[in-house]
Amino acid sequence: MNHHAGDVVVTAQGAVRGLRRDGTTAFLNIPYAAPPTGAARFAAPRPHAPWHGVRAATEPGPTAPQAERRLGSVDMTPYFGPGWIPGEDFLTVNVWTPDVSGERLPVMVFVHGGGFVAGSTRSEIYDGSAFARDGVVLVTLNYRLGVAGFLDLPGAPANRGLLDVIAALRWVRENIAAFGGDPARVTLSGQSAGATIVGGVLAAPEAEGLFRRAIVQSGSGLGAFTPEQAARVTRATAHALGVEPHADAFAGIPDRRLVEVTSELSGIDLRTETHGDPLIGLSPFSVVLDRQPAEAVAAGRGAGVDLLVGTNTEEGNLYLAPFGSLSTSTTADVDAAAARSHPRPARLVEIYRKARPQASEGELRSAIMGDALFGVGSRRLADAHAGRGAATYRYSFAWRSTALGGELGATHTVELPFVFDITGLPRLRGAQALLGPDEPPSDLTARMHAAWVSFATTGDPGWDRYDTARRATMRIDGEWSVVNDPHGEELQAWP
Repeated sequence: MNHHAGDVVVTAQGAVRGLRRDGTTAFLNIPYAAPPTGAARFAAPRPHAPWHGVRAATEPGPTAPQAERRLGSVDMTPYFGPGWIPGEDFLTVNVWTPDVSGERLPVMVFVHGGGFVAGSTRSEIYDGSAFARDGVVLVTLNYRLGVAGFLDLPGAPANRGLLDVIAALRWVRENIAAFGGDPARVTLSGQSAGATIVGGVLAAPEAEGLFRRAIVQSGSGLGAFTPEQAARVTRATAHALGVEPHADAFAGIPDRRLVEVTSELSGIDLRTETHGDPLIGLSPFSVVLDRQPAEAVAAGRGAGVDLLVGTNTEEGNLYLAPFGSLSTSTTADVDAAAARSHPRPARLVEIYRKARPQASEGELRSAIMGDALFGVGSRRLADAHAGRGAATYRYSFAWRSTALGGELGATHTVELPFVFDITGLPRLRGAQALLGPDEPPSDLTARMHAAWVSFATTGDPGWDRYDTARRATMRIDGEWSVVNDPHGEELQAWP
């Protein structure tokens, strides 16, 4: 019989004791798969061995091997977390739940971002207390990153980091009822790289039936590398390591060297005859698929899943403003951004200039980068899903952070503290911090978080459904208003 014995829960692998605080209980660092060590780093995730007695689930655990990640002058520590905290057992989940007995609550499983090379459940923003307070069991998870997680290696299964997420979903299906969650009402949610992974899981036949809803938050349904592109990264990695490009040759290389080599991979040109680089050079890793998630969804994958998909209005600012290059961008920079991401760059720039007559060169550059990375692939995913008649909702987050003298704006990642209702976190506030020095509107936080809770609970975030005729999109700012197909003219200009 699965039940709460105080703050002890019995899972299929063994008992865990959580930490009760203010009406919610957090269970930290519960393994969902065996430690991926040695050759197992390049194998599919395997079940974790059972344990005897009660495992303390009260302290955060180790994280996936990763390099320290910095973004210029803005403090992104609350987003990326503390970096690599070594330890073999890092394929773990954190679970936040209200004190419940008997009631089956909706569940949200959140996949963190970090460019497929960074991030963890230890990032301060991903505190599930507010979700638990509002009747949603929140689960966060670690997955393999970088070479171990996403290098497409002969002799190894592809997309091991994505397979980890599916293994965590299986753990949820098997165990979440013991934490008060309803295994039939699981929302798979992710942001940035995590959102692109969610798109990949949506397209994966083996994940069918493991979740009922999905949230793709600043990700892309067109974010996957082709096998040809991935093979370039594999060759470059093997060359840098001085080994054969095969799983057997990688098995003996220590984690530290695999982490170090990632920084040696920047600048690989992934453009091919038929495909641009969906990550425009920002990361050498992504999910690797024969067809893009948006194409798989258009063909009917995930048709039974409710989908919420959206982006921020100034996603690209994060890659420019913290480096001082938003205000210093030139016409040549705009042209280069277009050339990096589009087969007909001159035509693209012309369309963006016409649609945004007041925009500075930096704003145009940011808009093109943001659409290349997130905007086009999010719209395409929403169109694909809605085109099957499946329940689809879209949002555009427009609240502008006043950080970096107002230059950060409605950038990539800025919506996350609102979703988690954690905008009061001291590390998020200040001239160099994500939310800037000014007080974010508290009603915006409450309303944004409530929309996510509502979607996880009912499948409806509280606004009009998206369809391919009207493309109704909730614009989220101080005022909330439904707009039809925001920036559709620009987004239609992409292949």
